[in-house]
Amino acid sequence: MRAPGELAIVLHTHMPYVEGYGTWPSGEEWLWEAVATCYLPLADLLDAGAPVTLSLTPVLCDQLEAPGCAERFDAFCRDLRRRSHELDAADAEPAVAAELRRAAGDYRAAADRLAERGGDLLAPLGRHAAWTSSATHAVLPLLATAAGVRLQLQAGIDAHRARFGDGWAGGFWLPECAHAPWLDVLLEEAGVRAVCVDLTDVLGPDEHLVPLRSPAGPLLVPIDRRTVELVWSDGGYPAAAAYRDTHRLTRCHHKPWANDGAVYDPDRAAAQARADAADFVARVRERVAGGGLCVCALDTELLGHWWYEGVTWLAAVVEEAARQGLRIAPLDEALERHPPRPAPPDLPVTTWGTPRDLWTWSGPQVADLAVAARRAELDVVAAGRRASLRAVRELLALQASDWAFQVSRGLAGPYPRERAAGHERALRAALAAGPGGDERVRNLAPYATRAPLLAP
Repeated sequence: MRAPGELAIVLHTHMPYVEGYGTWPSGEEWLWEAVATCYLPLADLLDAGAPVTLSLTPVLCDQLEAPGCAERFDAFCRDLRRRSHELDAADAEPAVAAELRRAAGDYRAAADRLAERGGDLLAPLGRHAAWTSSATHAVLPLLATAAGVRLQLQAGIDAHRARFGDGWAGGFWLPECAHAPWLDVLLEEAGVRAVCVDLTDVLGPDEHLVPLRSPAGPLLVPIDRRTVELVWSDGGYPAAAAYRDTHRLTRCHHKPWANDGAVYDPDRAAAQARADAADFVARVRERVAGGGLCVCALDTELLGHWWYEGVTWLAAVVEEAARQGLRIAPLDEALERHPPRPAPPDLPVTTWGTPRDLWTWSGPQVADLAVAARRAELDVVAAGRRASLRAVRELLALQASDWAFQVSRGLAGPYPRERAAGHERALRAALAAGPGGDERVRNLAPYATRAPLLAP
């Protein structure tokens, strides 16, 4: 008999390693914005007991604990954002100027909240980190060798355990939900118990509500795109008229307007968030009326950073679920109540990209980046013991999914290609120099070792 229906909300929290690599418009300001508008408000909600599954990528944690980051975040909030809002307000019409001055208060409040928490950027989210990921968010099916996959897996899992203790239950976020059946043996070997996959084009509509057991062992947990797209799609909740327009920008890239062109009204938007939360819960209740596990997986940064009202919506979802009788449970806990069925044979390679294959990260527009990363991986693996830790870390940085994603989506101008080229050059220099000297890449992958490259 199928277990009673329930919802698992999985928030995948990730930022490419931008700390120390540029400021505006591309660079570490992305990180400060996410902390101020998303991570700190979300941490307060999680502290209050919201039963949400939080995945933190190791590369995000690397940055949040990097020396000097808390001080730079404080300066960003109290100085830079104060001045940039003032510049925009100075020549704006009165209603827009008033909204800009109100919005500037978000950053002061974020700086104050971090100070209240002791100035530790990682701890607010870290105490809730249930799932980890690969070291630098590499698209694992695109890696060239088993040794390269082991390096990404072990560096990520070791970092999670070193930071958050031995309570990890084996939950592992596959970057970009990129799964290939041949990965399952390596995941099992690394201690991974469960991953999320996007099998929208593979399974029937109701088959997404049942976990799958791969032949190698790890659970493959389908995300329910029907539910995800209530939030994350062109016509999803963030497109509602009352919400802040994230595309219409002032000179200093602030956002004082709503989607319908009116000056932004936070009370109006909050009412819309509550209405959308009620709608979401009602739809999920209907979705799981016959039982099953509905997994709604979202990039954390959508909430707050890209959808200003997102954390407000999530808080309302938790309240509405209690009122409407929908159980929301952490995914690891929910999986204990939902026996898996065998995974279908011959699963294809899948991602949650558009389309749901590897095109975003290896199509013609980024084939040169994919080939360069694979060639570099082969060279580092071949070097083995002769590869310095600096070369290993530059490889991990080069393998990040973010550079190809930004190119494919037309984001950030030349920044992603410049970053990839810079890491490739540094890797070649490190391979030529061999071990020794300063083997750091800022605070990237501090727990990485060469051991996975030496495994038989």
